Amino acid sequence: MKLCFLVEEQYRHDGMPVEVIRRLTSWGHQVDVLRPGGSLLRMTEALQCAAHDAWVLKTVSGGPGLTLLEAAAVAGTTTINDARSIRGVRDKALAAAIGRSQGLPLPPTYAAARPELLAEIPDSLYPLVVKPADGSSGRAVHLVTSPDRLTEMLPALAGEGMLIAQPYVPNSGVDIKVYGVGGELYATERRSPLHPDHAAPERPVPLTDEVAAIAARAGAVYGLDLYGVDVVLGPDGPVVVDVNDFPSFRQVPDATARVARAVLALAARGGRAAEPAEPAARPRMPEQREAPDTGASTPGPSAAPAAPAAPAAPAAPAAQAASALRSGPAQVLLAAGKNA
Repeated sequence: MKLCFLVEEQYRHDGMPVEVIRRLTSWGHQVDVLRPGGSLLRMTEALQCAAHDAWVLKTVSGGPGLTLLEAAAVAGTTTINDARSIRGVRDKALAAAIGRSQGLPLPPTYAAARPELLAEIPDSLYPLVVKPADGSSGRAVHLVTSPDRLTEMLPALAGEGMLIAQPYVPNSGVDIKVYGVGGELYATERRSPLHPDHAAPERPVPLTDEVAAIAARAGAVYGLDLYGVDVVLGPDGPVVVDVNDFPSFRQVPDATARVARAVLALAARGGRAAEPAEPAARPRMPEQREAPDTGASTPGPSAAPAAPAAPAAPAAPAAQAASALRSGPAQVLLAAGKNA
C-alpha cells in the first residue's frame, strides 16, 4: 500500500507515529510524510488522491493538518481517522453537544467566546473545570474553585479563545484512559491533570464492563477507529471528560504493530471499520504480551497484514453497550450570553 502521514512538527520524533511509519515501511509499504506545520503546501498538487490508499493524521488540535486532511477527504481520499469525526472531537464544545445528545455520560457543558461570560454560571455549580475548546494534551486545564477565583483568572484565560466549563466531578485524583485500536480496548490509569500532586504512575488496569461499554459507545458515537477516552470514576459512576483522535497508545502492548495493522485494515476497507460483534464474555485487559511479529505474519507490500494472535478476551464495542449507560440525552448548555 501507499500511505501519506500528516505529522505536526512536535511529533517528528514521537513514537506515535514515527515508529508506526517505520514498521509499515519495514513491511514493504510506501509511506510519504507531510509536515503541514513546517511546509509551504501547494494544495492543488498535494491532493493527488489517486497516489495514496489513505492519509493518516497525527497533528495537534488547531494545527493546519486537519484542514489538509479534510481537503483530501473531499477529493475522495480515505482518511484515518475520518476527517469529519476528528473535527467532532477536537472542538470540545461540539464534542460535548454530540456526546450528551447520544446519551454518553458527560458533564453539563457551558461554552463562552469570552472568559468573563463564564461569570454567569450559577454559583451552585462550582467548582468548575475550565479549558480551551480546542485544547489537547492537558494544556491549560484549570480547576476553578469559586466565582472569586474565576475573576482572578480572567487575565490568564483571555488569550485562550473559545472556552468550555463543566462542573467538577469528584474523584480519586486519577483518570482512566481507554485506548481504542483495531476493535480492541486497552485501559490505563494515570494522574489527573487537575491533581498534579497525586502520586499515581501510569499503569495498565483492567476494564470494567461499564467503562468498556462507555468507551466502545464513544468510538461509535464520534465515528473514530483510533481514539482515546478519558474517564473519571465519580460518585454517580463513570463520566467521560475527554475524547481524542490518534492518541499516544502508551502502555498498550505492542502498540506500534497494532496501530500499523489497524491503519492497513482501514485503508484496505476504504475507511471506517464494520461494527464489531458483541463480546461473548466480560471485557478485561488483554494479556500484557507482545503480539507476534514474525516473517510468517509480516504483510507484503500490497496487502493488509494478518490479524495478530487474539489477546485474552479484549473488550470491544457491543450492540448492547448503551444498556450500561444512563439512558436518555441530557441538556447541554452553550452559554454565549445572558439569554443562552
